[in-house]
Amino acid sequence: MTAILRLRREPLMAQVRLAWWRETLGRDPARWPLGEPVLEALREWRDPSGLAALASGWEALLSEDLTSDVIAEFIAGRGAAFTCLARELGVEATEDARAAAEVWALADLAANISNDAERARVVGYRKDLSVPRLPRSLRPLAVLAGLGAAALRKGGAPLLSGRASALLVLRIGLIGR
Repeated sequence: MTAILRLRREPLMAQVRLAWWRETLGRDPARWPLGEPVLEALREWRDPSGLAALASGWEALLSEDLTSDVIAEFIAGRGAAFTCLARELGVEATEDARAAAEVWALADLAANISNDAERARVVGYRKDLSVPRLPRSLRPLAVLAGLGAAALRKGGAPLLSGRASALLVLRIGLIGR
């Protein structure tokens, strides 16, 4: 979906493509078109409909202005996608998965914004950057959220920025915090 968003110079085309993903993911997988590799990988999921919000979140970024509502919709989409993944993995901590995904989404967004005022708006959007402890099956998300929280505390720096980031990845990857 990032690649679609990069078509921003043609916002109508990007919006049509993201709408297609949103509508397709929101349908019963038996009605999905054949031949799309991402859909084929998701076809066996019990309930992939929660992934439709991911497309809505990306679509919100096509807005002219990066308002608080746009930021909220973007991080909510990422949170909904990881809630869906947690359910698919049989994890009960779906709210923790959502919270961690939202921290990562903010950091990812901040790191990819060139406008300083917009980056500051994203960085300041959420004061609570605590990352909940996630089960082992969601450890990769815990790593991303931990890196995201650290990056947001540094004003929206890239997720991997220096040795401290590498050590953080090792620590969270090994012990979960």
